Amino acid sequence: MSLTPLAIPSPDQGTWYLGPLPLRGYALCIILGIVAAIWIAERRWVARGGRAGEISDLAVWAVPFGLVGGRLYHVVTDSGRYFGEGGDPWAALYVWQGGLGIWGAIALGAVGVVIGARRHGIRILPVLDAMAPGVLVAQAVGRWGNWFNQELYGGPTTLPWGLEIDPSYWPSGAAESLGLTPATLFHPTFLYESVWNLVAFVVVVWADRRFRLGHGRVVALYVMAYTLGRAWIENLRIDDVELDDVLGLRLNVWTSLVLLAAATAYFVWAGRRHPGREDAVHAPGRGPEHDEPEHDEPEHDEPASQPGSEPVSPPGAEAQDEHPGPDRRRRHRGR
Repeated sequence: MSLTPLAIPSPDQGTWYLGPLPLRGYALCIILGIVAAIWIAERRWVARGGRAGEISDLAVWAVPFGLVGGRLYHVVTDSGRYFGEGGDPWAALYVWQGGLGIWGAIALGAVGVVIGARRHGIRILPVLDAMAPGVLVAQAVGRWGNWFNQELYGGPTTLPWGLEIDPSYWPSGAAESLGLTPATLFHPTFLYESVWNLVAFVVVVWADRRFRLGHGRVVALYVMAYTLGRAWIENLRIDDVELDDVLGLRLNVWTSLVLLAAATAYFVWAGRRHPGREDAVHAPGRGPEHDEPEHDEPEHDEPASQPGSEPVSPPGAEAQDEHPGPDRRRRHRGR
C-alpha cells in the first residue's frame, strides 16, 4: 500500500454474488449511466415540447444498438486479443469483462435513435439535441466501471494523487519498460474523464439555455467538449491496444481530433444557416396538439320529440291567446 495521502485504492473485487447471480461493478456502472441519461433526456425533451415517455421509447432502440456498436468498435480495434494467436473468440461476447468503445456506441446508438424517431414521428435533430447532454453523464458514471476492472489507467505519476493498480493488471512488459514497483501509482484516467464529462455537461446545458441552440448544435457542442478532453486524457493511458501508434498518436486520439474538427465546422455552419431553435419537434400531424381530445359525456341529454307528441308552444304563446289584438276585438264587437 502506498503512503501517499491522496492514493486512490482499487477495489479488491469487481463482482459480488447474490446466490448464483453475479453483480458486476462494470455492468452496474453502465446501467446507472443509462438510467441517468434517460432521466435527463426525458426532462429536456418535455421542456422542448415532446411527450413524456417518448425518450424511453427511443431508448428501447438506442441502448441495444449502442451496446452492440460499442462492443464491435472495441473488438475491431483490438481484434488480436480475440482472434489472434492464443485468443478466445468467444470472449468477444463477454461485455461484462469490459471493452465498450465509445465511438461505436455513439454511432450505432444514434442509428437506433433515428429508427425509433421515424417510427414515432419525432424530428431527429431536436431529439438528438435533447439527449446529448445526458450522454455525458452516462459516460461519467460508466467510466467508474473501469475502476472496478482496474483497466484503462494512465502511466506512472509522481503527483500528489495516484491510482493503485494490482501488478496482475499491469500491461505485459510494463514493469521492465517503465520501471514499475508495487508502490507505483498511476494516473486515474477514469476519474479525469469522469470529472471532465460532468463539467462538460454543465457547460453544454448552460450554453443550450443561454443561446437557445438547435438544429443539431447541442450534439456538435457535446462532441466538441468531449473530444477536447478525450484527446489529452487518451495520451496518458498505457493499456495494450492495437493500432496504438498511428503517425505517432493512438487511434482514439486521431478519432477525437477528427471529430473535434468536424463538430466545430458543423456548429459554425448550422449557426449561420439555422440560427435559433426549431419550433416543432414532431413531424407534421404527429405532435401533442394533434392528439384526439377526450370527449366528456353530456350530463343530461334533452329527450327527442316523439312522433305524434304535442308541439311545445313557445314562451308567451298562451298570453297572446288570452289577450287578443285590436283587430280581433273589433270583429268580436261587430258581431
